[in-house]
Amino acid sequence: MTGASSRLRAARETIPEFSLYGELTGTDSADFVHIEWIETRSRLYDWHIDTHRHLGLFQVLAIFEGTVEANVDDATWEVQGPAVITVHPSAVHNFRFSRGAHGFVLTMAQSVPFDAALGADADMASLLRKPWLFALGDAPQTRDRLYTLLGLIMDEFSRPQLGHAEMVGWLTRSVLLLLARLHAHHDSATRAGRTELDLFARFRALVETHYTEAWAVPAYAARLHVTESKLNRLCRRIAGKSAFDLVQDRLMLEARRKLIYIPAPVSHVAYELGFQDPAYFCRVFKRHVGVTPSAFRRTAQHAHLGDAA
Repeated sequence: MTGASSRLRAARETIPEFSLYGELTGTDSADFVHIEWIETRSRLYDWHIDTHRHLGLFQVLAIFEGTVEANVDDATWEVQGPAVITVHPSAVHNFRFSRGAHGFVLTMAQSVPFDAALGADADMASLLRKPWLFALGDAPQTRDRLYTLLGLIMDEFSRPQLGHAEMVGWLTRSVLLLLARLHAHHDSATRAGRTELDLFARFRALVETHYTEAWAVPAYAARLHVTESKLNRLCRRIAGKSAFDLVQDRLMLEARRKLIYIPAPVSHVAYELGFQDPAYFCRVFKRHVGVTPSAFRRTAQHAHLGDAA
């Protein structure tokens, strides 16, 4: 736990509550929306927005230039723009920006994301459960669309026209939908990562059980209910080796152990490891270890005697 986050929690009872930072004006309207440049308010406070919270308000901080150190409840981030940070209702938070940072702070009543979720496929309400950080450096299209939408909202506030409230509402919902998509992508990637790690763990467990039985890679793939190519891609992505290489690595690890600790002929070790031909075992071992099994054993025995002396 960082010192910053623990200080936030310890000071919760005395933390000021603002509608917007430095303003005590009420914002109890269910469709309340406000937007401002990051630099407009932060410049007034030497680029440091001190610890505070907003009851019933949801905020989107979108930084496109510069950096921000953000503490939102227990989350602490130091971020280089472009990026988006969400602040859920009543969250204790503070920001320290680099001088000249550029971006937007969009503030809205917490009912706005809930209402936007009605009739939509995206679970926008999930954005209200905890703070989120979305890096946009690798998502130029999303970055540009977000900047455009926030700029249009800013323009509506600077030059209100016919249908102002409706336009602000639609544009704000569009921003929320983009964030919901980012959240869904993040969640999907996390689930996919967990699924891949689980599959890889199951493969390693199968290898541990069957590596002396001369199973070919298709046999492992069949037991895991995946294709051989998918299994190989998974192994290369996580371990940097093919499934066959990982099986061979486990087999050769056991071969080295047996050659060191079991005083049996090399041919006996080969048969114990599932090799029908000891000569083939010797070739495989030399290809992986660089020396023959006999030479490896002699070197290991000499090293052991040296340690004992």
